[in-house]
Amino acid sequence: MNSKAYEVEDALTANELYQDNGWTDGLPIVPPTDKLVGAFLDAARLGPEDVVGVEPVRRRRITAEKVAIAAVMAGCRPEYMPVVLAVVRAMCKPEFGLHGTTASTGGSAQFIVVNGPIRRAIGMNATNNALANASRANATIGRVPRLLILNVLGGAPGRLDRSTLGHAGKYTYCVAEDEEGGAGNPWTPLAVERGVPAGRSAVTVLAAGSSHQLMNEWTREPRELLETYAATMRANLLTYSIWAGNYAIVVGPQHREVLHAAGWSKRDVREFIHERARVTRGQWREVGKGAVVGRKAADVHTALRTPDDLLVISAGGPAGGFGAVIPPWYAEKSLAVTEPVEEERRYP
Repeated sequence: MNSKAYEVEDALTANELYQDNGWTDGLPIVPPTDKLVGAFLDAARLGPEDVVGVEPVRRRRITAEKVAIAAVMAGCRPEYMPVVLAVVRAMCKPEFGLHGTTASTGGSAQFIVVNGPIRRAIGMNATNNALANASRANATIGRVPRLLILNVLGGAPGRLDRSTLGHAGKYTYCVAEDEEGGAGNPWTPLAVERGVPAGRSAVTVLAAGSSHQLMNEWTREPRELLETYAATMRANLLTYSIWAGNYAIVVGPQHREVLHAAGWSKRDVREFIHERARVTRGQWREVGKGAVVGRKAADVHTALRTPDDLLVISAGGPAGGFGAVIPPWYAEKSLAVTEPVEEERRYP
């Protein structure tokens, strides 16, 4: 191993050392001993100095050793490493904009969606409490990016991380898609829609704001139901950012059942919301932003550049007419990236 080693009495002392030095996110960590880090590298079939990704702006190399240390600290199991590695590769793609998304005052987090057989193999959750605390795999995989940002990229709050508020997704923000279709008649998985062959595992990573939960239990009409999602996105256009980019919506089984019964595909959903999730610049006067309207009051701003900007995700428990909108950090300055999971991939 190439990282500096410390001799401590026990795990409690190790945790205090990490807390005192700002090497953790404020939660306890699993001490990354040589033995544990080695086991994670063995599971990934990588050597310590193998490069997993390079942050494109400052050219910071992220080695397999650093990823394994973060995964151990986060509480992962070794078998989660293929997913963790795919997440890191996705974050390092130039179109993701890792430096901007982690240094901005906007306070985005890495929203991670996992598709394919590996979801079930490692026990990921896609149903009850899907966006919260129901699975070790979801929670710990989602925690790894923040620990890497802290310790490899220097993204400490108040230093390189200039988030004004941030949100709880910066602890962990990870979900598996319910590909089996808790509402029956399952939709095409997100990764397959984005070019990954069916049956392959993949991750999609989006720099995102906090999720906005919505509810509509009073209609069987798809357009009325989806208008609630579009209205939530219009609110984000008015109260946060008017610029178009990747949004994600998480559609629970009760809403999916309505849409499936009417024969609506994910593409139908995307096309409808693209048409409905738009505002005029003049509407900013209604939310206290009249000073920036100027002579452009009639200009129309869409949440999505095209229907394909919308990520439609199946997840959630069986009861309740709930869904969620997950907004982007800052339009096309950071785009969602889908990366295959490569269980046996080697790096130069």
